[in-house]
Amino acid sequence: MTTSATDLYRDARDRLLGWGGRYEEAVEQFRYPEITGPFNWVHDWFDVVAEGNDARALVVVQEDGSSAAHTFAELLDRSRRLASWLHGLGVRRGDAVIVMLGNRVELWEAMLAVMRLGAVVMPTTTAVGPADLTDRIERGEVRHVVVDAAAVATFDGVPGDWTRISVGAAEGWHTFADGYAADPADPVALDHPGTQAKDRLLLYFTSGTTSRPKLVEHTQVSYPVGHLSTMYWLGVRPGDVHLNISSAGWAKHAWSCFFAPWIAEATIVVLDYARFEPASLLARLREQRVTTFCAPPTVWRMLIKSDLAGGPGQLRELIGAGEPLNPEVIAQVQEQWGMTLRDGYGQTEMTAAVGNTPGAEVRPGSMGRPLPGVPVVLVDPLTGEPSATEGEICLDLDGPQGRPLPLMTGYQGDPARDAEAMAGGYYHTGDLATRDADGYITYVGRTDDVFKASDYKVSPFELESVLIEHPAVAEAAVVPAPDALRLAVPKAYVTLVAGHEPTRETALSILAHARDQLPPYLRVRRVEFAELPKTVSGKIRRVELRGLEDEAAAGEARAGEWRYEDFEELRTTR
Repeated sequence: MTTSATDLYRDARDRLLGWGGRYEEAVEQFRYPEITGPFNWVHDWFDVVAEGNDARALVVVQEDGSSAAHTFAELLDRSRRLASWLHGLGVRRGDAVIVMLGNRVELWEAMLAVMRLGAVVMPTTTAVGPADLTDRIERGEVRHVVVDAAAVATFDGVPGDWTRISVGAAEGWHTFADGYAADPADPVALDHPGTQAKDRLLLYFTSGTTSRPKLVEHTQVSYPVGHLSTMYWLGVRPGDVHLNISSAGWAKHAWSCFFAPWIAEATIVVLDYARFEPASLLARLREQRVTTFCAPPTVWRMLIKSDLAGGPGQLRELIGAGEPLNPEVIAQVQEQWGMTLRDGYGQTEMTAAVGNTPGAEVRPGSMGRPLPGVPVVLVDPLTGEPSATEGEICLDLDGPQGRPLPLMTGYQGDPARDAEAMAGGYYHTGDLATRDADGYITYVGRTDDVFKASDYKVSPFELESVLIEHPAVAEAAVVPAPDALRLAVPKAYVTLVAGHEPTRETALSILAHARDQLPPYLRVRRVEFAELPKTVSGKIRRVELRGLEDEAAAGEARAGEWRYEDFEELRTTR
């Protein structure tokens, strides 16, 4: 008797849930299900879970605290109606569809409806402009666009013969709400589209911290099945209430606001906020009885500098993601809530690959260990050979299980970058790390960010982790500054906490703190106060800061820069 894809999927999920808290057993025994024939996550998983299910699937919370809950059964019905309607507008299997919406229920309905038809979803952040949209539509060969009415003007002048669909009324655009009147029993919506495991499902543009954004292609299984590892790392279980802080349009949103929670049959809570304020966020966590909470380090840094006296409410799992967690943040959460904040690692190109998992020992500063089913290795950048202790984080393409299931197909339309990323039998992440004797992996930095000062290798992350321990420092980015004697010295660009001024006294205090916490060869030699340049996804663009330093003549101080040697107090006390 042939086992169905749904049964294979559920069995793999249930095994992982059963191994919660038993990391070694999970790593040794877990294998991704071998789904080789027809597979469509909406038909083969979501519909099976959602049919007749009146449990809450999605809760959207507004800034004023009001919220709207949507059941699994409701989303199934509405996504079927929308699929029928979209098919009538010409959406077909394999078509690329931009979905450019914020945290509103229509985003989840559109994702489900497009996937239901076997079309390809291109989630897109609402922060992009016309030039980015033109590039995405051209490179992604987009056939249809779903966008909030408030953003349709962004598409003015964007060329292409693509279907225009607006959430909200907009002149010349089809109105999304019309789709709710379609027939949910239309065979187009009910019948499996015949998508195969290797067919395209998702197209994501990377955030482009150092270069032109890459177009990442995922299949019907790489994210929908691959995110079993993410579910395990998050620790989300059936019946949980999961809140993830992430902007729509980026891969982490699909990780924790779509696939992983619904794989676990949990409730997703999202905040439809323009910006986050710590007190409001804490109130929502408690009001919604959130059990598992994931947020980027920027949000965690905001929270630990606010009042956590109200306690964690119903929270059971605390997770940081997006960038490495600084040890100070983990320590502060432990001190104030008595709970362990867990870190993890992955990329748009894959699902969660490394993580501190529920119940396992957390070593502050470490991202954890390779997750079940993900063949993580460290590769020496010079020799291209595996290393037991340090190197570039890679995935083994030729391991015992074959090509890693959670890995992208490749970079669409960019064979040169694709070949570079997959060179030597490994997928290269571009991130450097160290590994201890117990397998715990610690992030060092991007290969582009690590630099030498006086012939010592400098990891910006290590220095930044020390700097944010200072009460005046909200964020910091360390880059090499040209120096006639040392070739380069560490310079910190610092964003201050509200209430602190960019004065000589503040610079002295920060430099003294770094001096006292770091060895002399890692000493921060320069400080400049500034708002840090970031990508639209919120990641720091150190490449811009390095460019500012490269433009300055070696030895010539930039306006607003404070140097270690300027302070007699520092030179005479140590």
